Amino acid sequence: MKYSFLTLITAGAILLSSCQSKSQTDSSTGKDSTEKTTQTSENSKAAAIDVSKIKVADAKTILARKQVPILCYHQVRNWKPTDGKVGKDYIVEIQNFKDQMKMLADSGYHTILPDQLYAYLNTGAPLPSKPIMLTFDDTDMDQFTVVRPTLEKLGYKAVYFIMTVSIGRKGKFVDYMTKEQIKQLSAEGNVIGSHTYDHKNFKKYAGKDWEEQLDKPTKKLEEITGKKMTEFAYPFGLWNAEGIPELKKRGFRMAFQLSTKRDEKDPLFTIRRIIASGYWSPKTLSNSIKNSF
Repeated sequence: MKYSFLTLITAGAILLSSCQSKSQTDSSTGKDSTEKTTQTSENSKAAAIDVSKIKVADAKTILARKQVPILCYHQVRNWKPTDGKVGKDYIVEIQNFKDQMKMLADSGYHTILPDQLYAYLNTGAPLPSKPIMLTFDDTDMDQFTVVRPTLEKLGYKAVYFIMTVSIGRKGKFVDYMTKEQIKQLSAEGNVIGSHTYDHKNFKKYAGKDWEEQLDKPTKKLEEITGKKMTEFAYPFGLWNAEGIPELKKRGFRMAFQLSTKRDEKDPLFTIRRIIASGYWSPKTLSNSIKNSF
């Protein structure tokens, strides 16, 4: 099913209702330099993991491991008068986002990527102290112009879940990343994951939907990055057990929902995330991380 761009913009507005100090001091100072060096070392370890040799553990083993905090962000921009009360929950203002990231760094959190999470869940492979995964949904341009440089200063890496219908589009409410920008994020050591063609509810897929929402977007992202797509994020965080075999058939190894209970048979395909609310201060975010995971 293909939407017109006008429909996409309308859907984008609906999606928002569903789904302080400087952020970084001079990198030449001792503390920040040490933090970035430590995180860079952890990134190097992540790149060295050979996941092809990992045997998938049984569900009970995976569920018994302590969950890694995973944050889900959407738009990172300043609020506008037209933003509704619910929509603001999905829009983190720029300075607040920078302050949140600084809080994570100051608190000793180290970002991890899917290979590390996969190895940990299946084999118990060690993770850095205070691991956390940062994920960004929907291809929004501010994830490249605001998020990328903010994370780069801290040595942080992230996962970007791309909705392919929007690639390169400019809209009334939001602009979207280009193919070149997505490729650059991947080349810089971030991970690109699939987030369907146009954000259609995964629970409603039937017939041609599997081709339109999974096969074609996967092929396009693999052409852009030159890398196999192995991670998937459910639109709106909604999933059903009946659809998980379709993800497995297509070579996905992990799928990410939002905050509902993990599936007892397929925990790797129902990994939990929490949405980082636009209303949260860094302190509130810190407390939410501790309480949720």
